[in-house]
Amino acid sequence: MNRQNVEITRWLAVGSVLALIALGLAWELWLAPLRPGGSWLVLKVLPLCLPLPGLLKNRMYTYRWLSLLLWLYFAEGVVRAWGDRAPGNALALIQVFLCVLLFAACAMHVRLRLKGPRLDATPANPTAS
Repeated sequence: MNRQNVEITRWLAVGSVLALIALGLAWELWLAPLRPGGSWLVLKVLPLCLPLPGLLKNRMYTYRWLSLLLWLYFAEGVVRAWGDRAPGNALALIQVFLCVLLFAACAMHVRLRLKGPRLDATPANPTAS
């Protein structure tokens, strides 16, 4: 059951990052750009592309630093949710929700992996060597 939960949190994290990328692109290019026709703020999705290889390769370190990076997107979502007009404020609330979901997935993934069985370099039975 533990392995299944690890896989669920892994794909939840990957899905959340992909959803944040898609939301950022759509938001800044078509749905509610700061300037008509899009803005340079669309470049904010580039840092979200960096963790994808690590997430897909199931690297623990990626989950840890991503859980810190995402708070920048959370803060932007909170600020724009209360300071922007519709539809920008609704998109910002979606971003906040996706950030919380991503944080929960990363935190649970790390916790489950740390609780699971570890592969040590030392043999289980020291007299067997």
